[in-house]
Amino acid sequence: MKQYIKTYFQKLLLLATVLVLCGLTAVIWTLDATDACVCRARPVKLQPLEPGPAACCALPGQTGTSPGPRRRRKSAHGNAVMAAAGLSDINTAVALMEPLQDEMKDDLAAVASLSLGDLDLTSDQFILDEVDIHIQANLEDELVKEALRTGVDLRQYSKQVESELQQIEQASIRDYIKESQNIASLHNQITACDSILERMEGMLSGFQCDLSSISSEIQSLQEQSVAMNVRLRNRQSVRSELSQLVDELLVPNTMISVILDSAVTEQQFVEQLHELNNKINYAKEQSFTDTLACTDTQDTLSRLRTKAVSKIREFILQKIYSFRKPMTNYQIPQNTLLKYRFFYQFLLANERQVAKEVRDEYVDTMSKIYYSYFKSYSGRLMKVQYEEVADKDDLMGVEDTAKKGFFSKPSLKSRNTIFTVGQRGAVLSPSELEGPILVPHTAQRSEARYPYETLFRSQHWALLDNGCREFLFLCDFFMVTGSPALDLFNSIMGKTLSMFLKQISGYVCGCYDSIAVFLCIHIILRFRAITGKRSVPALDRYWEAVLELLWPRFELILEMNIQSIRNTDPQRLGLLDTRPHYITRRYAEFSSAIVSINQTFPSERTHTLLGQLQVEVENFVLKMAAEFPSRKDQLIFLINNYDMMLSVLMERAADDSKEVEGFQQLLHARTQEFIEEILSPPFGGMIAFVKESEALIERGQLDRLKNDEVRVTQLVRGFSSSWKQAVESLSQDVMRSFTNFKNGTGIIQGALTQLIQYYHGFHKVLSQPPYRGLAVRSELINLHHLMVEVKKHKPNF
Repeated sequence: MKQYIKTYFQKLLLLATVLVLCGLTAVIWTLDATDACVCRARPVKLQPLEPGPAACCALPGQTGTSPGPRRRRKSAHGNAVMAAAGLSDINTAVALMEPLQDEMKDDLAAVASLSLGDLDLTSDQFILDEVDIHIQANLEDELVKEALRTGVDLRQYSKQVESELQQIEQASIRDYIKESQNIASLHNQITACDSILERMEGMLSGFQCDLSSISSEIQSLQEQSVAMNVRLRNRQSVRSELSQLVDELLVPNTMISVILDSAVTEQQFVEQLHELNNKINYAKEQSFTDTLACTDTQDTLSRLRTKAVSKIREFILQKIYSFRKPMTNYQIPQNTLLKYRFFYQFLLANERQVAKEVRDEYVDTMSKIYYSYFKSYSGRLMKVQYEEVADKDDLMGVEDTAKKGFFSKPSLKSRNTIFTVGQRGAVLSPSELEGPILVPHTAQRSEARYPYETLFRSQHWALLDNGCREFLFLCDFFMVTGSPALDLFNSIMGKTLSMFLKQISGYVCGCYDSIAVFLCIHIILRFRAITGKRSVPALDRYWEAVLELLWPRFELILEMNIQSIRNTDPQRLGLLDTRPHYITRRYAEFSSAIVSINQTFPSERTHTLLGQLQVEVENFVLKMAAEFPSRKDQLIFLINNYDMMLSVLMERAADDSKEVEGFQQLLHARTQEFIEEILSPPFGGMIAFVKESEALIERGQLDRLKNDEVRVTQLVRGFSSSWKQAVESLSQDVMRSFTNFKNGTGIIQGALTQLIQYYHGFHKVLSQPPYRGLAVRSELINLHHLMVEVKKHKPNF
């Protein structure tokens, strides 16, 4: 509507503008034509003028310029009157001009009344000095100068001027009469224009009135629209509030019938229960604002709430009681309860006593179920453990030939097995760590037996799996988090966890299997990481309690083994043998097992204890080596034991571990010493000569070499005659002395390489000036030939 009115006004204004422009154009054209006629027809009447050519020729009302607008309009009006009369003779025209002359007189009177100042010669206050100034100014006029110079008679000249003016007046009258028809036509046109402009003025006035009325109507419509908009918003606001109030407080018949008659497992019951809960909460909110409508539905809502609470309580308790049936998989009822978790939320919001009753019944039931299940499972699980277990006499430093009393338990068939991890470390692999739990009766039928750490893993994996599921169920169904969730979990699993801790404490007190305890520690560390990934903190305190039981026992067993090695008497260990000792083998197996297990979760306490154990083992090896009479046998014993321990460690531990690096240094040092020891009998004279001569050469004492010519001759001929047999004997002796063929091969290669270096040094010494002239130099064996011959004695495997 507003757009239409705006367009209509624009069209009206455009039409009015066009009409006004057309009328103004016609008026301007008419005035221009009238002005031209008036200038020709208007009578001229002389007025007193100042001397000068310009003043003499000026018309009344002019100062050398065109007539003013007022004079134009009056002259045009007079000529229009004459033209309208249609007169043709001059006298009539003169009569008609009288009004115009009267108007001209009025104009002249108006001009005369003006204060002309210095130019008003008729003024009574005429000043002669000023007159002289005007006279002088007029005398300077060219026309006045010409008249004075020629001697013109002013009277005659004035008559001439008057005659000319009369002639002009007569000509002007004739021009008016001549143009009378045009003037009459012009008058008619002006009249018509006036009428048109008058109509236009009326039309525009009507438009203005219409516009004013339309503007007021628009303003009125706008005010009405604003008022209606405000009323509409108020009604919508009131409607939304009222509709929400009515919808929330209204109890439909469908809800009543479903709550009363439908089973709680039906979807309709769950949906209507949600609606009922919303209506109860809304009614509670409105009751604080004293809404009277709440009292109408309060009784109905209360009855429906009571009925719903009764049906929900019966359903949940029935599911909880089903847990108690023998051989029942309680996870299935739990999943059913999770499907209807809103039931407990409804009880908690509307009947807290019933909610507490349901939760207490669940806690009591599940606590008994878990306790009985894990107690039975743990008891049956321990029946499939190995019968042979380590005792306090099965330590690393105890000799195999130790005698026991009459009432002592029989020893392990092989004491070394308690220090070897073997396949026991597989229990920490991801596939077995998170694998299925052991089934005791199946293991009993197959007569299978397992180490303690395997049973420990199966027991605690069942605990972890059930504990995580139970904690998540409690958080989801009972809507608890943080400390309340942990308290609720402990109220269910607390009795079971206490039983587990008691069992572990009883086992640990009599356990001397350090590898089993260490494996159990790392099983707990990995299980703790798994529960962390599952975001289940419920078992963290239990894991810490178990570690507090296992760590001290592991350290105690390790310290007992360290002490047993420290107290070992080499003379009580039987016959001496250069082969690796069984105590060092126990240490190697045990240390490699602990180091390999400890790599995933490093422990400084473990590294410290292993360092102490390594020191004691090194001292034991040195004490055992000291029992051998010859240095060669001592070195063979040391090399065999170091090599064995290093080989075992490198199979499981990292190459850069502290233990590996330590034994590598010891093995290298003893190997170099052994090479020198085996080269000394056949080639000792040459080696000593080379070392002495090189020392003298370095000090610049070449003169002292001249006294050893006989010695040199014996050394050259002795080496040439016996080196092959000596190398052969050396190789055979080394291969007999070392149990590790690879190690023996390395020692032979090192010995032959060292021999070639010494012989090369012997050549260099004999090339010195004191020995250059010796004839025996020709008997020296070519170094390259020696290297070829030595390679023939290199063992190949």
